[in-house]
Amino acid sequence: MTVLELGPDAIEPRLLDADEAQMLDAVMGQSLGVQAGERVLVVTDPPKRSLGQLFARGALRATRNVQLLLMPAAPDHGSEPPARVAEAMAEADVCFLPTSKSLSHTHARRNASAAGARVASMPSITYEMAMRTLRVDYAAIARTSQALADLLSAASAVRLTAPGGTDLYLDLNGRQGFADTGVFTASGAFGNLPAGEAFVAPLEGRAHGTLVFDAALPVDDPDDAVASAPMLIEVRDGLAHNVTGPGARDLQAVFDRLGKDARNIAELGIGTNPATRISGNVLECEKVVGTAHVALGNSLHIGGATDVPFHSDGVLNRPTIMAGDTPLIEDGRLAV
Repeated sequence: MTVLELGPDAIEPRLLDADEAQMLDAVMGQSLGVQAGERVLVVTDPPKRSLGQLFARGALRATRNVQLLLMPAAPDHGSEPPARVAEAMAEADVCFLPTSKSLSHTHARRNASAAGARVASMPSITYEMAMRTLRVDYAAIARTSQALADLLSAASAVRLTAPGGTDLYLDLNGRQGFADTGVFTASGAFGNLPAGEAFVAPLEGRAHGTLVFDAALPVDDPDDAVASAPMLIEVRDGLAHNVTGPGARDLQAVFDRLGKDARNIAELGIGTNPATRISGNVLECEKVVGTAHVALGNSLHIGGATDVPFHSDGVLNRPTIMAGDTPLIEDGRLAV
């Protein structure tokens, strides 16, 4: 399909109930700070079209300058969108991205941020998740996330362990930690909704150990297979090897299609949003307080050096992350 462009008069004219209006007003006001007259772009795809319509309706409560683009569903998290979408993102003041696959780790998103657009990425978000997790205390999430990001910035290396079997060394020397706070009111600000994490890009080629995803997989898990068996990955020289367990075949197919860089250990993150829960949806699971996540693939857009059209996170339960003798999280309990 080609990209379908809808202006404000073509956006679904349905009434919002009180809870929907409250959620959307929190997102438009507290999170993105949408002002009258600003250019708001909503990018969605067929599986998430109803969510795209919902956020477009919410944006119309703040400004009449709203455009909805419906693009084909992307093959992978981190795949570049069509050129028309990338162009429109760079021209907008505010971008909402409720899509099936993430546009966060793309040149299109990075260029939009560089042009000053405020971007909220919402890959795989559901209606229920939006209603439950987007009406939160963003200031409290920001304080916790920034405190953990500062600890990640100060750490030269960390050891990540968990009861499920993870034991992974990550070199962070010289890398900056970042906070996904949900407050995207500054020019060029970017993050996820639902928000709530601190994250860092480890040094390439330096990670080693064992990684076990037992809360959410870095590939689609339609049967919730991770609930009964985890995914195990051997990590050597900063790359994922010997993947076993649910989703292993799908992840190997990505590696075969995109090459060695898709195996890169791209990110370490810690969840900080108390409104989220383990749901099988990575966007939500990675924000759950008491979890950690590790991403594979692209790290270029978060301070790393690997550029590949793939970035996907897996989540693990009850992690401990030690920077020397200093815990950042211990058996799922945050140290801040």
